Amino acid sequence: MELNGKIALVTGASSGIGAATALKLAAAGAKVGLAARRVDRLDKLADRIETSGGEAIAIEMDVVDRASVEAGVAKLVQAFGGLDIVFNNAGLMPISDVEALKVDEWHRMVDVNVKGLMNSTAATLPHLIERGSGHIVNTSSIAGRKVFAGLAVYCATKHAVSAFTEGLRLEVGKKHNIRVTSIQPGAVDTELFEHISDEGYRGQMEGLRDQMSFLSGDNIADTVMFALQAPAHVNVAELFVLPTDQPW
Repeated sequence: MELNGKIALVTGASSGIGAATALKLAAAGAKVGLAARRVDRLDKLADRIETSGGEAIAIEMDVVDRASVEAGVAKLVQAFGGLDIVFNNAGLMPISDVEALKVDEWHRMVDVNVKGLMNSTAATLPHLIERGSGHIVNTSSIAGRKVFAGLAVYCATKHAVSAFTEGLRLEVGKKHNIRVTSIQPGAVDTELFEHISDEGYRGQMEGLRDQMSFLSGDNIADTVMFALQAPAHVNVAELFVLPTDQPW
C-alpha cells in the first residue's frame, strides 16, 4: 500500500509501539489519528508530527468503552474524510499466578486486550468496507503462540487476538479487499511491565533486560510498516518478531 495520503487510526498511541508507529506513518505521508486515554501525551505527539510537516489529530479514547471508541472514530473520519488503516495496539500485561486470584486484573486484561480490540474493529470496519480496501493490524504477542507461567490470562487474551485476527482475515480479505495482519512480538521495551502488581514477577521481567537485547518500539513499528507497504495483492498475515538472543 502507498501510505502517502492514507488515513490511519492507532490505538495505544500515547507510548511505546503505538507512538513509534504513529511517527513512522506520519513520516510516510499518512494522516494519523492518535488514540489513547492520556490526551496530554497525544497532544505532544501530534505537535511533534505537525512540526515535522505531518498531519495528526489527538483522540481521547478508552477502547473498553464502545461509545468512546465510536465517538473517536467519528472524530477521525470527520477530520480527515475517511479511514484506510487501523492499528489495534492498546493492551495491558499484569502478571500473576492464577492462584493469586487477581480477578480484577483478569477482567481488565480481557476488557482491554480482547473486547477493546473488538470494539475498535467494530467501529472501524464499516469505513474500510465502504472504501472497498484497507488494512487492519492487530498487536498479539509471543503469548498468542506460547503459554508461560504467570501469564495464563494474558496468554489467553493474546491467543484470542491471534484467532480473531485470522478469522477476520478469512472473512474480509477476498470479500472486501481488506488485508489483516497479526503482529506477534517477543520481548519489547515498553510500559507493559509497569502494569505488573506482583513484585516477584515484576522483578523477574525486569531481570530479563540483563539476559537479552529487548526490541524497541521502533523495531515493531518497522515491522508494521513492512506489512502495510507490501504490494496490494500481498497480505502479510502474521509476523513473529523476536530479539535474536531471546531463547524462548
